[in-house]
Amino acid sequence: MRPGDLFAAHFLDHKTPGAPARIAEQLRQSGLVTLDGLATRDAVLAFVSHIMTISPHRDSDPDGLTTIRDTPRHAGRPGFAGLGNGQLAPHTERASLPRPPRLMLLVCSQPADRGGECLLTDGRRVHADLLHHGGGEAADALSRPRTAYFGAGDGHASQVLTSHRDGRVSIRLRFDALARWSPIVQPHLPDLQAAAHGHQQSLRLSPGQGYLLDNERWLHARTAFVGDRVHWRALGDPRFDLDHGFAPALDAPQPTASVEAMS
Repeated sequence: MRPGDLFAAHFLDHKTPGAPARIAEQLRQSGLVTLDGLATRDAVLAFVSHIMTISPHRDSDPDGLTTIRDTPRHAGRPGFAGLGNGQLAPHTERASLPRPPRLMLLVCSQPADRGGECLLTDGRRVHADLLHHGGGEAADALSRPRTAYFGAGDGHASQVLTSHRDGRVSIRLRFDALARWSPIVQPHLPDLQAAAHGHQQSLRLSPGQGYLLDNERWLHARTAFVGDRVHWRALGDPRFDLDHGFAPALDAPQPTASVEAMS
């Protein structure tokens, strides 16, 4: 996919009448919405107020948004890579929580001088790859309960793939130093990494542009950058009904392992 295609394919004008309902429906269908016209922090907050209930956390500012930029004081600290200027691997936002926030909004205030492209991976494609590879052994292993531990001492034991009673699937993932793996899944990590990186699509945002994603479906990452790159991020839960995860690809074989409730 050429640069820019991902943005155009998922773009919605959030200023038109009825936009929140259309955004909700697109999140249900594809899990991703791209946006423009969010040039100020106040504009971002106004948009967020119609879409989600913000979940403040460790790095957020008093208004609930997090300013994402290179802060050298966090260099080398596990779990703080997003506040540096290095490359980020594909991950679920706040994977170490028992229930990660469902939605993530990222808006560009100032792009980097060089690099800093957003990299997005549709978990539905990762899931399909894992089901088709090696007879589905990787998907089965990665669906087994408590085969991954994400976070530090206060982290959470879970699994990469969670199957729900309605047949939908959620993905939860990180590859950094705060990810630990059961011997059951370690042989399948190369396939998981290949799928997560192989389906990445690049998105370079201009000021005022952003994306809103379903955190149970899309993985996000970033290339390394040079310069004063500044983005605003909001995490939270939707103000509308949103089923867990994604419906598996129609041609995907069904895994034998299943976990029916989010852990």
